[in-house]
Amino acid sequence: MSDQKSFDPFTLWKDVYQQSESYWGNVLDEKMKEDQFSEWMGKTLEMNLLYKKAQDEITNKYLEQVNVPTRSDLANIASLVVNVESKVDHLEDLVEETDLTQMKSELKREMTLMKKDMKQLDSKLDQILSELNKNASNSTNQQTSTTAKSKQSK
Repeated sequence: MSDQKSFDPFTLWKDVYQQSESYWGNVLDEKMKEDQFSEWMGKTLEMNLLYKKAQDEITNKYLEQVNVPTRSDLANIASLVVNVESKVDHLEDLVEETDLTQMKSELKREMTLMKKDMKQLDSKLDQILSELNKNASNSTNQQTSTTAKSKQSK
């Protein structure tokens, strides 16, 4: 009894599977090499593409009727937003450059005005010094003459 093989359905199933796979694999391999199969596969792909195209058109028309944006509409809006953002960035750069050049020109103008004011102050200081020197020499002259007169009168 122990010498007898026991019946294993999984082994039987595995053998049937391997035999049918090798048979059908060879048959399908031969059929795929024929021109008829390639033509049939090409026609099938064309029909699938036509179906997809028709389905896309119907979907787009439906979305248009219910006033819902399509994927292409959203993509267009996204590209427009990107373009607007780049233009805003460019304008910000221009504004910063303009501010810098405007500040530079204002600074130059103010420096020129300050130089002019400094020259005027310098000339006024020169006038004050010359007046002080005149007054000092006049007062020295007056003191010496007053001293000389007071010595003569004594």
